[in-house]
Amino acid sequence: MTMNDYQSCRLCPLECGVDRTVGKLGRCRSGSEMRVARIAPHYWEEPCLSGQGIEAPVKGSGTVFFTGCSLRCVYCQNQKISRPSGDIGRVYSPRELARELLILQEAGVHNINLVTATHFIPSVIKTLDIARETGLTLPVVYNCSGYESVSSLKMLDGYVDVYLPDFKYFSDRSAEMYSSVSNYREICLAAIREMRSQTGAPLFSDDGFMLKGTVIRHLILPGNDLESRKIVSLLHDKFGSDGVGLSLMSQYTPVCETPYPELNDTLPRAAYLRVVEHAQKLGFKLLYTQDGKSASESFIPEFQ
Repeated sequence: MTMNDYQSCRLCPLECGVDRTVGKLGRCRSGSEMRVARIAPHYWEEPCLSGQGIEAPVKGSGTVFFTGCSLRCVYCQNQKISRPSGDIGRVYSPRELARELLILQEAGVHNINLVTATHFIPSVIKTLDIARETGLTLPVVYNCSGYESVSSLKMLDGYVDVYLPDFKYFSDRSAEMYSSVSNYREICLAAIREMRSQTGAPLFSDDGFMLKGTVIRHLILPGNDLESRKIVSLLHDKFGSDGVGLSLMSQYTPVCETPYPELNDTLPRAAYLRVVEHAQKLGFKLLYTQDGKSASESFIPEFQ
């Protein structure tokens, strides 16, 4: 994969074929230059990544939030950067961003956490090459929507230590209504199989930090806990109780009005606990849960 891949872009499963080098924008709303909205330690990731609950003071995960996204989630908490307009964020060359990764490392973060980087994979690979040549030694986390192309993921083999994909939907109907994509479940399953094949089973340092592995995140949506339980069962069927980690999130926050009444409120605690109890009964060995205080705008970082 080279920078020429931006000329007829097929980096995500939509494969829109847009020439992003001449200013045309595909579904991700991004050109060929990396644009980043935030670079900072983040303290609210899973404990094995952020240190929350493992150490004090918490040093955090070194997050890089890229602008743009190929999904159109009606409830997106980061719409300001996922659907960028104007000059949101800052343009970085691979060399400039590599320097920022080293600054994060010097600040003591536990890993480099690349958030929604799919549409910039060629530039990300070049960035990581430069960063490693100049001293980067931290594990690299690839934090994504789960809606990923296997061919693009193969290019990341050897660059990513920990995959942190979402698994958003079980039904095509939900994926089409809420994120305007089809065949999400099968695409996401194929992507996670590739991630799991690259990283193997979860591997931790002696002090509890993840060094290798795949942790699947699932945000339970209001009115959708039955679908969430189907997702948990599916993941157990495909990957077993110890092949991947599972992070069940209760932090859904309605940040904008949607056409779907169920999404215009927070998640009832009882609905969340039904999903957690289902995962516990299936015997997931690595299972992360959230308390009732998680549905808060304080979890949404400030973007530039």
